[in-house]
Amino acid sequence: MIYLTASNRIIERQRVSQGGVTATVVDHRLIVKRALELLATQLILIHNHPSGAAEASAQDRLLTEKVARAAALFDIRLLDHLIISREGDFSFLRAGLLR
Repeated sequence: MIYLTASNRIIERQRVSQGGVTATVVDHRLIVKRALELLATQLILIHNHPSGAAEASAQDRLLTEKVARAAALFDIRLLDHLIISREGDFSFLRAGLLR
């Protein structure tokens, strides 16, 4: 997770979860809580897919929606959710899945 100011200055980089080969648990409420503590106004969510697939799963889409909606309640913007894998990368913004 990357927490940023309105001028795109990085406030903090934080590992919010570490999972196994197939899944991990991320609590969107803890992400927003930390953003509020840091007075961050923007977020970038980044994770990897050890499987190698550079595609967004249904769980990835759900997490993105939850983080974006929860953050928006406090005028915090999710700038992008990036997935990194051996096959390449996937950007929710580039794919048109974030406004």
